[in-house]
Amino acid sequence: MIGVNRIKTWILIAGLAGLFVAVGALIGGRSGATFALVIALVFNVAMYWFSGSIAIRSTRSRLASEQEYPRLHAIVRELSQANSMPMPEVYVSDMMQPNAFATGRNPRNAKVSVTKGILEILDERELRGVLAHELSHVANRDILVSSVAAAIGTAISYLAYMAFWFGGDDDEGGSPLVMLVAWIFAPLAAGIIQMAVSRSREYQADESGAILSRDPDALASALLKLEQAAGRVPAPSSLKPSEAHLFIVNPLRGGQRARSLASLFSTHPPTAERVARLQQVKQRFGG
Repeated sequence: MIGVNRIKTWILIAGLAGLFVAVGALIGGRSGATFALVIALVFNVAMYWFSGSIAIRSTRSRLASEQEYPRLHAIVRELSQANSMPMPEVYVSDMMQPNAFATGRNPRNAKVSVTKGILEILDERELRGVLAHELSHVANRDILVSSVAAAIGTAISYLAYMAFWFGGDDDEGGSPLVMLVAWIFAPLAAGIIQMAVSRSREYQADESGAILSRDPDALASALLKLEQAAGRVPAPSSLKPSEAHLFIVNPLRGGQRARSLASLFSTHPPTAERVARLQQVKQRFGG
């Protein structure tokens, strides 16, 4: 199933790239399309490079010493060794909303952070399941994948905006009606695909984490607890919507309880579906 999730992710990214080309073909203006793509790439490369530090600051996370959090370090070290990756830096956030995230350009630059709230409500098995999920994000290079998707998606939005307000190339430009349609629907379609990429990566991290910890039930139990708590305890105002995808559950909207049109724009899959998939992983273990 991991292979299926990976294929689905890259099909979605290919769809984003195809949408970019299609928008460019509809409105013309190759120079404008190139300019938009360059701007988007520069912006998202910067985000890719500095996202770890930005996330640490916005969540008020501080480096956690092994003396202060010996069990937390022990779990992260054990899982890192089992996954053949370097020990990441371990942080604890002052956020009281129970949550966790991992970031970093690659396993050598990884950072994993848990909130004070999550340390209060999860037992050790559940915390281990959550940390296995987060370390799987790093091992799966999800920061890179999301940055690629964001770069293309941002380029599409820039391109549609420029075409509507400044017009395309005079020789190749499309009609005003086509540009209006592109301005409205191209960013919408790009956003839907980006969110689908994010949900696909969450499914894969769930499965990879369950296999790494060899305890799907613990991760499932943790997800249910975190969904309930996320709706009760608000996230800090410093947390931006663009950072929500980093967390194991959406810190700004709580868990996704039902399938709906709004779920198309969610960074995370419905918790019930995540739990159901984890039960399938458990069956593969013979549990």
